[in-house]
Amino acid sequence: MNKKRYYVTTPIYYVNDVPHIGHTCTTLVADVLARYHRQLGEEVFFLTGTDEHGQKIAEEAQKAKLSPIEFCDKIAPRFKEAWKNLNVSFDYFVRTTDDKHKKVVLELIEKIYENGDIYKDKYEGLYCVGCEKFLTESDLVDEKCPLHPPEKTVEQSEENWFFKLSKYVPKLIELIEDEKTNYIFPKGKRAEVLAKLKAGVRDTSISRANVEWGIPIPWDKSQTIYVWIDALINYYSACQFVEGKKDFWPADLHLLGKEILWFHTVIWQAMLLSAGIEIPKKTYIHSFYIIDGQKMSKSLGNVISPKQLTDKYGVDGARYLVASSFPTENDADVGIERFTEKYNADLANNLGNLVSRVAKLAEKNGVEVKKTEKIGFYPEVKKALDVSDSPKALSFIWVEKLSKLNAKLNKEKPWTLEEDKAKPALEGYIKEILEVAFNIRPFVPETAKKIEKVFTGKVKAAEILFPKI
Repeated sequence: MNKKRYYVTTPIYYVNDVPHIGHTCTTLVADVLARYHRQLGEEVFFLTGTDEHGQKIAEEAQKAKLSPIEFCDKIAPRFKEAWKNLNVSFDYFVRTTDDKHKKVVLELIEKIYENGDIYKDKYEGLYCVGCEKFLTESDLVDEKCPLHPPEKTVEQSEENWFFKLSKYVPKLIELIEDEKTNYIFPKGKRAEVLAKLKAGVRDTSISRANVEWGIPIPWDKSQTIYVWIDALINYYSACQFVEGKKDFWPADLHLLGKEILWFHTVIWQAMLLSAGIEIPKKTYIHSFYIIDGQKMSKSLGNVISPKQLTDKYGVDGARYLVASSFPTENDADVGIERFTEKYNADLANNLGNLVSRVAKLAEKNGVEVKKTEKIGFYPEVKKALDVSDSPKALSFIWVEKLSKLNAKLNKEKPWTLEEDKAKPALEGYIKEILEVAFNIRPFVPETAKKIEKVFTGKVKAAEILFPKI
């Protein structure tokens, strides 16, 4: 019997930057979901990677006195390394400079062109060099891009190839409004996209005239495919060229941040509809991190890197802190001080201390753990992870399970009991701790393994799982 398949993606990250906590939360929660589905016995394909074409990359390469491909070859491994250091279990790392990806991009663009959905026109309007994105009225704040310095918003006028996006707006509205076919989550983001679609949508430019660092348009070599169009196709292209992955399309989940909402919920789906390819089943758009009440920015020097987190809290400590503060519907305000408090309270005390105390008592009373019956996910954890809500899943485990277990231990005081009564009491605690270990495995896999090892066979006192900071 064929296993159920699950395909999850992160955005491919632009190589003009190095990994920070914003990239980290998306990748880490995608990893949690991939591990969760593997634990359910499903066959998983988890894709991440880097976006390597476009004007910005060419400019950064020039500054670094490197060719664009040399620059990409230098930066792309930093993302790969950052995810490996966080124990992220991606199955494939895609790069848009890969010839296999380029081949699929050209095939898909040709399909859209042959369908009569691409035409030449003049583009006149505002363009953000920082986002490499043409701006609409609704994107602007004080007539500038809100995400980049004012000088990055420029007037642009050039002849481009356009995609008939407006043609697919009625179909997209129909899909999003129907509960059975809606693919945008959470609700607030769905409402935002619908409002924008109903306000009227212009066709979109899919090529650039003066950007050499890109994939040439097959029927017009004087233009290159707009970096965003090239990047979106990676989710589909990987399924076409990675061995044994063709049947994973359409993606079960695109996980991404809110700044790239429009591309991933409107332009991408319209392109696929035009090319006659199934659209992804679900797109979950998360919010942003705010660092100690301020927007994260290089100029403020408040950017948190994944390495900073793993150096201070260890791999599983960093994983827990990011997954539990994942900015779902609203922006999440975090900072090193608050992370340290949470680490000490939740990991060193609530989890680590409990495991340590019960293991010591079990060793003292000669407890031997017999093979436990099959353990599954708590329904509440399952329900939260099925909607990509890692903070809700972890909150349930820590509040409803670990805190209550600690309170019960302090109330029942099994250390005061005679061995014949202490043993069965401790066996009960161990059973509950092993259930917790199973449920936290997608979040803190190495910690879950250590707990399971401690409570297998003859119990021995445990090493400190999370040393207090």
